[in-house]
Amino acid sequence: MVSLTTPICEFNLPAIDFDLLGVDGQRWNLEKAKGPKGLLVMFICNHCPYVKSIQTRLANDARILRDEFGIHSIAIMANDPNEYAEDSFENMKLVAEKFAYPFPYVIDDTQAIAKAYGAVCTPDFFGYNADLKLQYRGRLDASRKETAPEDVRRDLLEAMKLVATTGQGPLEQIPSMGCSIKWKDH
Repeated sequence: MVSLTTPICEFNLPAIDFDLLGVDGQRWNLEKAKGPKGLLVMFICNHCPYVKSIQTRLANDARILRDEFGIHSIAIMANDPNEYAEDSFENMKLVAEKFAYPFPYVIDDTQAIAKAYGAVCTPDFFGYNADLKLQYRGRLDASRKETAPEDVRRDLLEAMKLVATTGQGPLEQIPSMGCSIKWKDH
């Protein structure tokens, strides 16, 4: 398992459209996924310990962003499920249900969207404003393979609240860290 950190935020980079199947049986794209104040695009998976340590917080923060700030979220799973069976579409359904994900959980089975976004690890967060311009590319919080204490600064939540109210993300951002995306051998 290779641990990687995300690159620095490229402010105002436009979001890339997609058409991906969700565990809810629906197809999702940018227009359908975005909220009135923005969109959080997350690359996650089921097996990664970095993702496992934040799943409850991630669902809670996404719910707050949606209900109180008008920012919707979408989670994309781009790992090769042939390498990690835990990341299969059926298991994605189970995880989404278990954690009551308040966002679509979709599969990028060709990995084209992960490559287009430049996603490098799970979790990898891309926070967009209402104009779908990138404003955040940082971590959820100080959690790593273990959940950080309850009183830590909620980097992603605070950043996306700022995006919702001002359209701009914070200039200081701490990169996300996680497991490398499991790319298919072509």
